[in-house]
Amino acid sequence: MTLTDSRIKALKPIAGSRYSKADGGGLLLDVTPGGVKSWVFRYRLNGVREKVVLGRYPDMPLKVAREKRDELATQVASGKSPASEKKLARAGMPTNPTVKEFGERYYTEQVVKRWKDPKGVRRYLDNEIFPAFGEKALKDVNALDVQTLVYRKRDGGQVAAAIQLRGMLKGMFDYAIETRLVMVNPAAMVATRFIGKARKRARVLTPNEIRLYLRTIYQSNIRRQFKLALHIILLTLSRKSEMLLARWEHVNFETGEWLIPAENAKTAKPHIVYMSTQVAEMLQELKVLAGDSELVMPGRGSLTKPFAANALNKALEGLTFDMDPLTIHDLRRTGATLLTERGFNKDVIEKALSHEAVGIRAVYIIAEFAEQRKKMLQWWADYVDDILNESKVIVGNFGAGNRA
Repeated sequence: MTLTDSRIKALKPIAGSRYSKADGGGLLLDVTPGGVKSWVFRYRLNGVREKVVLGRYPDMPLKVAREKRDELATQVASGKSPASEKKLARAGMPTNPTVKEFGERYYTEQVVKRWKDPKGVRRYLDNEIFPAFGEKALKDVNALDVQTLVYRKRDGGQVAAAIQLRGMLKGMFDYAIETRLVMVNPAAMVATRFIGKARKRARVLTPNEIRLYLRTIYQSNIRRQFKLALHIILLTLSRKSEMLLARWEHVNFETGEWLIPAENAKTAKPHIVYMSTQVAEMLQELKVLAGDSELVMPGRGSLTKPFAANALNKALEGLTFDMDPLTIHDLRRTGATLLTERGFNKDVIEKALSHEAVGIRAVYIIAEFAEQRKKMLQWWADYVDDILNESKVIVGNFGAGNRA
């Protein structure tokens, strides 16, 4: 039986008991033992029962309560949760956020608290997701939006990165479903089996390809800073991020040491790169180019901010090499492989790569191999110089002289 004003006025409180009377369509009038009468809208969304308080009677008349019920029922039919939206509004959060607004919330509430290394997610948000559809309403993102973004990565030859990007988007939309902001996960509709199979890269440049690589970057029109950085990464076996975030306070030309602090290191542990004479000369040139900046590579138009994380990648992707495609990480693999082939000690190479030892080796091998690393990296820089200058390249085995 539907309610009327006369029936509502006739409802009396019951001492020690709370009860409600239904009006239909999920609208109820709740009556407390103290005589307070409140409108409540109950509904089911995705199999879960929810309710939201609309207001008190007689401040909210019966007619207005019914209109509000019909309005909220329409929202539920479209997949929205009135209860969740009310909570968000009370917390000062947008009830219909853009991808960027929700992405920031997801990063703060989930990624920072749960991920061991949130930097990767931050890069995907800033460099891929926000530029693609950051201003779009979260609820309006569809599978085609996600597929277009992910397939663009895949078609650029970055299958593993495409799979990671899809996984990150799926996690973000899973949280959006949990917070009742969307009903479906568009990333879940982009199957990983059609993206491709991530394969461990095994690209190692030959000596001739190293020559071609260096000559191509130096003959190109990319920034001088990028040319030097791409050369330094090859000679030091360092990571791209370590190069971009380097600061002059960590470069000691007197001792020939470049310190990579824990906050810039992938392993979250400080690491020392021993500079060859060639690397020291290139860093001296970078210091001139940096001017008064505290950064080794200050970004475009700023002395206080480094280049974007993908700046070197884009510079390299814009070059045409007369050989198979390569990535910046291939440079580290090339150095490690050729040094191994020349007989240098594996543990010395691993330490130069700033790799963490695992298993029993992590327990027993704690040496820094400082002297061995200095000699090895100087040999490597000389070796690359000889390749570049087409000198007679030394190919002897150096295992005996470089054992730990």
